[in-house]
Amino acid sequence: METTSNSLSSLGFGHFLAQADGISSFILLIMLVMSVGTWYLIIAKGLRLFFAQHRSKIFLKDFWGAASLDAVARQLRETGVTEPFSHLVHHGFTAVEQHCAAGCDDCEGKKPRGLIDAGTPDEFLTRALKRAIAQDKARMEHGQTFLATVASSAPFIGLFGTVWGIYHALLAIGMSGRSSLDQVAGPVGEALIMTALGLAVAIPAAVAYNAFARASRNTLAELNSFAHDVFTFLATGFKSGPTNAAENVMATSDRIIARYRNSDEATPAPSAAPIKSAAAA
Repeated sequence: METTSNSLSSLGFGHFLAQADGISSFILLIMLVMSVGTWYLIIAKGLRLFFAQHRSKIFLKDFWGAASLDAVARQLRETGVTEPFSHLVHHGFTAVEQHCAAGCDDCEGKKPRGLIDAGTPDEFLTRALKRAIAQDKARMEHGQTFLATVASSAPFIGLFGTVWGIYHALLAIGMSGRSSLDQVAGPVGEALIMTALGLAVAIPAAVAYNAFARASRNTLAELNSFAHDVFTFLATGFKSGPTNAAENVMATSDRIIARYRNSDEATPAPSAAPIKSAAAA
């Protein structure tokens, strides 16, 4: 009985590492690299996402509170591009300046320098905003392919390590000529550690991938909606944001009504022609 307990106490992860061959050590190294990379991405992307959301709220609040295009430009010069929404607005301003510098129809009548400058100002601005969204999407999805690969492959790598360990354990037991339960259970249990390690690596990667994918989808949806507002703001100078859209519409309506009233007052009424009676005729 004491011999059995002593043999079981000598088994474990340390004993498994001591008895591991080259392939088992290589599998352990792969899972270690996967685990370190996963936790690095979780921490780095989590912090980046947290600060980006905080800065986005501040920028959007200042953006919708700005009085003019010049105020937004000054804000960008002061704060810089620190998150996707300011990056989108920066691309919009750059597109307007680029198209005018290239010689759009409204700026000195020059010809476009190439295909990138071709088209109307609205088309050029639309391409610039789409390009900014594509860049932000690629930046937000950076590292998610690695997380998806780890989440899908780590359990199978661990399972392969378990199969390999069981195979060598059974070979060693067969060569020793002893087939008692304690001689079989120990090496097989050690080999199952590889499956547990694979799951321990894959589960955080799967959870992190789903969390970051959801955050990216939400941010891209807000960014696409904001791009329409930026286009309207840069193309017409009218801010269609949720805070002042109703006031802008009412102000525009008042200006139109006042314009028609002024035009009616300025236009003299036609003089009425004298009506001749039939008798006079």
